[in-house]
Amino acid sequence: MVQQVTKGIKISVETNFEGTFYKNYKIQFAYGYKVTIENQSKDSVQLYAREWNILDALNNTEVVSGEGVIGKKPVLKPGESHTYTSGCLLTSPFGAMQGYYSMINLASTKKFKVGIPSFKLSAPFALN
Repeated sequence: MVQQVTKGIKISVETNFEGTFYKNYKIQFAYGYKVTIENQSKDSVQLYAREWNILDALNNTEVVSGEGVIGKKPVLKPGESHTYTSGCLLTSPFGAMQGYYSMINLASTKKFKVGIPSFKLSAPFALN
């Protein structure tokens, strides 16, 4: 598990290898990840957008951005957390992801970014 705290918002990420399959005559490596967003600040905040940089060892880095996470824009009061799971496909057994969440402090209406720590994606059979 990797963790990082930015402006009182703690991000924790756990990953797992889901398996391989063929798509368009190419092998794909499936990875899952679980993210927990915990509000350790004194103000309520809302996550309204995200941006991911997905590094595939055999391809260019892919940037994925959009509103919310898994169709939600969670509001977190002090001490609350939000957990969700998602996944990605790579063309190699190694990769990494990192990025940030765009959030707003509901008390001050100030927008800020919360870093998502870099985490590795690796198939266990490919590890030395």
